[in-house]
Amino acid sequence: MIGTKINLEKVGELLELADYGAFSKIEVLSGGWANSNYLVTCDDGAKVVLKIWREKKPAEVQEMNSSIDWIAKHGVPTPIPLKLKNGESMIVVDGFAWILIPFIDAPWISKDTASLKSLGLAIAGLHAVPNAGHFGTFYSMGIDIWPELFERAESEEKWTPFLRMLEDEIIKIDENIPFNLPKGVIHGDLFQDNILGHPGEVLAILDFEDICYNILAIDLVVAFIGCCWIDEKPVKELWFSLLSGYESVRPLSPEERSALPELYRYASLSVAAWRYRKFVLDKEDSEHAGRYLLMMKRLEESVEFLTEIRK
Repeated sequence: MIGTKINLEKVGELLELADYGAFSKIEVLSGGWANSNYLVTCDDGAKVVLKIWREKKPAEVQEMNSSIDWIAKHGVPTPIPLKLKNGESMIVVDGFAWILIPFIDAPWISKDTASLKSLGLAIAGLHAVPNAGHFGTFYSMGIDIWPELFERAESEEKWTPFLRMLEDEIIKIDENIPFNLPKGVIHGDLFQDNILGHPGEVLAILDFEDICYNILAIDLVVAFIGCCWIDEKPVKELWFSLLSGYESVRPLSPEERSALPELYRYASLSVAAWRYRKFVLDKEDSEHAGRYLLMMKRLEESVEFLTEIRK
């Protein structure tokens, strides 16, 4: 039932704190590379998701939970961590934060035009959330982590052609991406496995661990990367559906539209860099060591249509 050992006694304690009964089954949930997710079924048939944060400190998780409460209050469809009897929304076990979130019985979003239009609407809703000091500017899925990779390459003597290429690319960012593009609250990791829904409808956006205050259009190009490719080919109609849903609420400025190709390029390189850190630097001989190369291969595909205006 469980891929890795977890403290079952602590699972029971957490369920009791959340006013749930004893559990009868625990199953590993797919999706998510940085954390562990389990579907917990209780004796009375109730279901809830246990998330164990492996790569965030408890204080960071607590801050993130506050951010999720804030965006949910402003209409963003996302499950809120359950409040416990002690007033907290997590417990700490062996140094890791454990939370419970409501289980949503739905598959990942479909890659069809109606679903992507619904996603565009949902992203526009997120982008309307006021900051109010809840969000920092550090983007943990973006280029902000590149300097760390360079430092590790130097200290661990692990320079590679890929990292040297990133080193050259980071110098060009200020030249290629305007500094004054509109900013706001972004999700930052809008891949298919972070979005639940039925065909034509987004039900919930998950995993706001990369949430920050940054360039709004980043969310659009990441959603394009994560949801608008089929068989490693970009699908124009899915992109235009995503964009039409978004622009029905918040039209892009000419500057944002012009910047989309460069934002797409740096988002693709950032995904590649994240995968390189996770599956090459952090885990030697990982079976996923070549995943970063998929993003590099994608950059060979034409995406000139990103700036096209369709009525």
